[in-house]
Amino acid sequence: MIEIKVPPVGESISEVTLVKWIKKDGDWVDRDEVICELESEKATFELNAEQAGILHTVAKEDDTLNIGDIACKIDETAERPANAAPAKAAEAPKAETKAEAPKAAAPADAPAKPAADVKATPVANAIMADKQVSPTTVKGTGSNGRIMKGDVLAALENPGRTPGKPMNSREDRPEKMSNLRKTISRRLVEAKNSTAMLTTFNEVDMDRIMEIRTKYKDKFKETHGVNLGFMSFFTKACTIALQEWPAVNAYIDGDHVIYHEYCDVSIAVSAPKGLVVPVIRNAESMSMFEIEKEVVVLAGKARENKLSVEEMTGGTFTITNGGVFGSLMSTPIINIPQSAILGMHKIQDRPMAINGKVEIRPMMYLALSYDHRIIDGRESVGFLVRVKELLENPELLLIGKDPVKALLEL
Repeated sequence: MIEIKVPPVGESISEVTLVKWIKKDGDWVDRDEVICELESEKATFELNAEQAGILHTVAKEDDTLNIGDIACKIDETAERPANAAPAKAAEAPKAETKAEAPKAAAPADAPAKPAADVKATPVANAIMADKQVSPTTVKGTGSNGRIMKGDVLAALENPGRTPGKPMNSREDRPEKMSNLRKTISRRLVEAKNSTAMLTTFNEVDMDRIMEIRTKYKDKFKETHGVNLGFMSFFTKACTIALQEWPAVNAYIDGDHVIYHEYCDVSIAVSAPKGLVVPVIRNAESMSMFEIEKEVVVLAGKARENKLSVEEMTGGTFTITNGGVFGSLMSTPIINIPQSAILGMHKIQDRPMAINGKVEIRPMMYLALSYDHRIIDGRESVGFLVRVKELLENPELLLIGKDPVKALLEL
């Protein structure tokens, strides 16, 4: 009988939560097969079988385990049952499919499509089509959940009501906080209490960037195999501005200020279990398509809870995009021990005064939250103005200055 113990997952992590058993007690497991999911305060990871055999679970779901505790045992002397599924030899293609999934993923604000197995009577379908009612908002009372005419009429009489939920319900639903959510909560409070946080705002005209994306997005994807998004423009602009305003790329360590000579940009990603911030290492040395590819890989891992602790550790500056959820303006909280975070927001057409005339332009509000203990107003405003200048004049992203001024050595 082999004991499968909780492995070390990080220097500061002493305990994990057993989230879910992938294989059940008494199941046959193959060597290296995933048997359960564990969650630390920083990430979710999987536990694999060290040998093939019959699984005997020791810990239960939602149990808190210390590093080194026994999660389960495997009887490697047992014979493979006749009804056991054959060992999967080719897992690589599946991994590739998962990695590609984020490219084809729908935008965060795209409406959810109704499930393909939702059935309805012809009359119910006709009413839903006429009244533009989604099948997912209707509770079917027919055989096997089939949606009947009366179900649609009931949904129309009670718009906004959750299907199947009793009227005037006053029930509360307790749910245990995950280790990840506990850590997020603790770090947010710590950031508010331990920094002199202040936010400065500006707005950027996104017309030039949107024009470039419209003109080159197809060729860019054909050449590099990845979409041309906004994040590469913002990351490039921030890395240039960070090198010009080094205090924004620094942090306080006791009586010292540590200035980074590199730009490791954290990108805030909304994952199923909470907000995570994977890091793009040495972003200042990366090209546009390299940044876009890294964003796709990291965002995909975040959605699948596959990010490692190393991939979320050590950023020097953070970019968060609330615009994908429709946020027009917000004040992001610093990702400690960093000293600043840039908030992107929704692009919205607004009337702007351009050369004495009113024009409609696609505008985005930018918010820079910063630690006033290390970053002064001049530096924070200068940084944000520089980011605005680079985004409104994308050609500056190539060499960091106006081509004509570079030619004249001005």
